Amino acid sequence: MSRIGKKPVTIPSGVTADIANGVITVKGPKGTLTLNMRDEISYTVDGNAIIVKPANDTKSARAFWGMQRTLVDNLVVGVTEGYTKTLNITGVGYRANSQGKTLKLQLGYSHDVDFEIPDGIEIKTPDNTTVLISGIDKQKVGQVAAEIRRWRKPEPYKGKGIKYAGEFIFRKEGKKK
Repeated sequence: MSRIGKKPVTIPSGVTADIANGVITVKGPKGTLTLNMRDEISYTVDGNAIIVKPANDTKSARAFWGMQRTLVDNLVVGVTEGYTKTLNITGVGYRANSQGKTLKLQLGYSHDVDFEIPDGIEIKTPDNTTVLISGIDKQKVGQVAAEIRRWRKPEPYKGKGIKYAGEFIFRKEGKKK
């Protein structure tokens, strides 16, 4: 039995949830998100809660139960609060600047890296070494953060690169004399 799957997803005031044609649609103050339903799982909207249960007693239904409940919860949290990831840039001359729909990164290459900001994502640069990525879709926010980080992953010797806020980079020792 899934401990996570047993909990109903509460729907706060100002948010509506609809189930039609195999798709869950959640509308809130920040926008609208959808999720394709799995056949192994049954979804019901009961007053101010969404209840997720396995449709049958198969192994795959039990395996998807908790994950599908979490995905539905991510929809509700996304349309009410949204998601944010923070990236920190470390290194001499490394900086970022948000200009309209483009994020300009200077990461020690011979050229600047221009990252096109996808729809539904907002990127802010409060200073040259901090990048705030926000949006309502948790998967899309995480994917954009990973794509930006891919340009210069933190290296273990000096710690230079792009890292998530709160991430610890295990540093290697230098040469012994």
